[in-house]
Amino acid sequence: MRTNTLRGGLELSALGLGAAQFGNLYRETTEQEAAGAVDAAWAGGIRYFDTAPHYGLGLSERRLGALLRQKPRDEFVLSTKVGRLLVPNPGGEDQRDDQGFDVPATQIRRWDFSADGVRRSIDESLERLGLDRIDIAYLHDPDDFGDQAIREAIPALIELREQGVIGAVGAGMNQWELPARFVRETDIDLIMLAGRFTLLEQGALDELLPLAEKGNVGIVVAGVYNSGLLSSPRPAADAKFDYEPAPAELIRRANAIADACERHGVDLPTAALAFVSRHPAVASVVVGARTGAQVRSNLERFETPVPAALWRDLEDEGLVSPLTAELRRNL
Repeated sequence: MRTNTLRGGLELSALGLGAAQFGNLYRETTEQEAAGAVDAAWAGGIRYFDTAPHYGLGLSERRLGALLRQKPRDEFVLSTKVGRLLVPNPGGEDQRDDQGFDVPATQIRRWDFSADGVRRSIDESLERLGLDRIDIAYLHDPDDFGDQAIREAIPALIELREQGVIGAVGAGMNQWELPARFVRETDIDLIMLAGRFTLLEQGALDELLPLAEKGNVGIVVAGVYNSGLLSSPRPAADAKFDYEPAPAELIRRANAIADACERHGVDLPTAALAFVSRHPAVASVVVGARTGAQVRSNLERFETPVPAALWRDLEDEGLVSPLTAELRRNL
């Protein structure tokens, strides 16, 4: 698999594996399923793996760390996140987590983008992962903490980067406006952009992506299927968008895009992966998976050629925003 090199020297495989489901997202993931997903990813050339303390109250980090400890450390890139500290929740043993993960509520999350909170989060993640370093540390959803992130959290991460504790500094969000501010105002290396640059949503195309390309800041695209609306050849009537029931107009547009895909011999999820991978600012596309079969399906889609004529048709029909003429020449 091709790789893209970040400005600090880290190499990201063009496709990455997201490990939210290793934290029992919505339902249990077995140890065998998680191991099968990592093995399939490794066999397919994926060398970039993403997790977070938020995912299953640390379960995803523990599982992924245990599986990656079986691999040569210098051959993979690992990212995790800061901003949600896990604190004990006495009496929560008989309750379930209330944020979408099927795990006991033995801990609760506490927002903390202070410098001390960032350092504590990294220390605790290293302990759960059982690894000697973290390659990328992202601020995790600092939507309501932009000023504090710039004033405290990012400088703390930059200091850890200078000390070699982490390799790169990033921010992961479901919006593009605050990440654009981070690119303009801080020495950040990466933005993980969830759901804002997809076949259905190109809000980041005009400002964030050109800023990132100009500043040599890598973009990691997540949420490429927009919460499932683009994950099947035809969207279901009850499909979700941004974790909520999809508006009828979006379902209509997804079906129109699927019509164009079928005319060019590809399906909707294959086009969804290929569309975001075209942009030169995109360093990697991270897709979550629970099992080896799901990973292999994503790899097959990722490796399927998509004719350039599809993008021209989608632009001509007003179904996606056109790329600039300069980008067209460079693709």
